[in-house]
Order: sequence, then C-alpha cells, then structure tokens
Amino acid sequence: MSEKLAQRNYYGKALAELASERDDVVVLDADLAGSTKTSDFQKVCPERFVEVGIAEQNMIGIAAGLAASGKVAFASTFGVFATGRCWEQIRLAVAYPRLNVKVVATHCGISVGEDGASHQALEDMAVMRALPNMTVISPADAYEAYSATKAIADYDGPVYMRMGRAEFPTVTEQGAPFTIGKATVLREGSDVTLVGCGQMVSFCLEAADMLSSEGVSAEVVNMSTIKPLDTETLLASVSKTGCCVTAEEHSIIGGLGSAVAEALSESLCAPLERIGTRDTFGESGKPDELMEKYGLTSADIAEAARKSISRRS
Repeated sequence: MSEKLAQRNYYGKALAELASERDDVVVLDADLAGSTKTSDFQKVCPERFVEVGIAEQNMIGIAAGLAASGKVAFASTFGVFATGRCWEQIRLAVAYPRLNVKVVATHCGISVGEDGASHQALEDMAVMRALPNMTVISPADAYEAYSATKAIADYDGPVYMRMGRAEFPTVTEQGAPFTIGKATVLREGSDVTLVGCGQMVSFCLEAADMLSSEGVSAEVVNMSTIKPLDTETLLASVSKTGCCVTAEEHSIIGGLGSAVAEALSESLCAPLERIGTRDTFGESGKPDELMEKYGLTSADIAEAARKSISRRS
C-alpha cells in the first residue's frame, strides 16, 4: 500500500481531463461542486457544467434529458441524496430507458464521520443494485476512481459509482486500466478469500498481513464492480480456498456481502462471513472511531477469516 489520497480528488481530475478529451461530456452538480470536486470540470469547461442548486431530483431529470439528446451526463452529489432523494427519478428517467447517465456520489459510508447518520450512505449500493440496467461500482482507491471515471464515460448505459470522503491508502497501480465487471486478485492465497470494495480493500490487505503472521494464507480480491459481479473470479478463488469473507463500508444487506452470498449459494457451498454495518444507521463521530465501533477494521476482517476457516473445517 502507498500514500493516502481522496477518491473525489481523482474523480475531479478525470472529469477535468474528459472536458478536453470529449465534447459530449456534461457535468451536473447540486450545490456541492467543491465537495464532490466536479468544480475541477467547471473551471476548465464552464459551458458544459450545470449547477442546479439544492434540487437533486431536478438534476437527475436534466441529466436524463441531456443523455437523451446524445450527451454523456455525469451527475454528482452526496450518496444519501443521490440514491435516496433521487431514487424515483433514477428509476424512471435513467434506468428504465437505459440512458447514458453516470450518477457519481461522494461522502458514502460510515467514515463520513462527524456529519452523522443523515449523511452516511450505508444502503446506497443496495438500492442502486436492485435497479434493472444499473451498473454499480465502488473503486478501491483514488487511482481506481480516476480510471473508473474514464471507463464509465466510455460505457453506454446508466452507472452508479460511490466514493468516500476521507483520504485512505492506495492499493492499485496508478494508470492501470479499469474494466467494468472485472475483479482483480491483489494477493494470492490458499486458506481464505477476502473480498473487499472501496477502502475496505486496504483493510483486507492489512488483515491478510495479520493472518500471514499466524501461518494463514489469505487471498485478497478487489471486487470494485458490485453489479455485474465477477462470479468467475469469485468462484475460482473460493473453490481454491474453501471459505470467504466480504468487507464493505455499507450495510451487509443488499451490497457486496449479499451479492457474494447469492453467487455462492447458487454455485458453491462454502462458509461466508460478512463485514459491514448490521441493519443500523450510523452516528456522529471521528471516522476511525466509528470504523472500530461498527466492526469495520482490519482486525475485524481477520477475526471473520478465522471464523470462516473454522466453519470450513
């Protein structure tokens, strides 16, 4: 793992580059351009930036109209607003007609911290994953957020991409291409499979180091696309190790853990432990303290791995 960087900064960087690379990209925001970093695009291409104000539902409607006229529309706000306040608009105006709108949300997960439960999106992947035609992405770090932004600009269809607020370690190679629907094995192992998304991938790698000191060989899979899930990579890994742990900064209901559980139940009988929030809202607090309180640390992943291994035995 390398330096700590914020995903949203690299999202803004990618958008700014897309402004000169493509004339069909438009960007919309709802009074949060400085926080989501869409302001980077606004600075270099103000004529293709739309500031709708605090009117997120209207933002999705405008984005859908622009997409229907041939544009690639990026619409950004915080995760709770993007997927909660705008759900009906995304369902009917974007997903149903399969329009080329990229809903990219920042400030997702418990690590939003002091802003508290009202601003901590813990169910966003679940509600987006349930929508037909919707692709759901949770990049592992800032570098992958950059590459994923470029990839979804080229993809024809609706996408939901979630990112965090804080800086956290980079685990992927800068400049590595991003393939929608393809997981990557970051560390080979034989005793247990650790499947993570978002910043939890870095925690999976830390947990693998902890387990290695105990003689346990953990394979770490970066499942940055939640839908469509890369079942081929998942099943190949779990077939080898015989057990699995998922880790997400999201509810275990409806997100990565649910997606992996569904895939395993249909194809492979193997113990699964899920790390994530457990049918609860968050609260205000320092990000590191909240991650610990809600069981989202590398130590929690390591303990879940031990339990999964014991169930396999």
